[in-house]
Amino acid sequence: MNENEIAKIVVDAAIEVHRGLGGPGLLEAVYEEALAFELESRGLSVVRQKAVPLVYKGKRLASDLRLDLLVGERVIVECKATVAYNGIFEAQALTYLRLSNLKLAIVINFGEVRVRQGIHRVVNGLQE
Repeated sequence: MNENEIAKIVVDAAIEVHRGLGGPGLLEAVYEEALAFELESRGLSVVRQKAVPLVYKGKRLASDLRLDLLVGERVIVECKATVAYNGIFEAQALTYLRLSNLKLAIVINFGEVRVRQGIHRVVNGLQE
């Protein structure tokens, strides 16, 4: 399954989670857990809080990068639950893509009244 196929399933699952939990107002961790469950029930592999080692100028740093979800070993999903979406979330996702050598991230803000408006694709060299 390629990144775009995984992304479609992620978007559909996020809408289902948002609807099933009654919309915005919960903690980010709740949406993350429910989304992981929903994606696994759709047959995708999901790793929550995936640790990615960080190396700076040849030195392995003590702190790892933490991805909210790594789906199908190819797509990063960053879950947010805020009423004030900030474009920095997309810049952060691009940094995560570069550091993990992946091509697609989906930033999902479950704090939106309509979650579809809170879904943002971030690409790093992915052929559309």
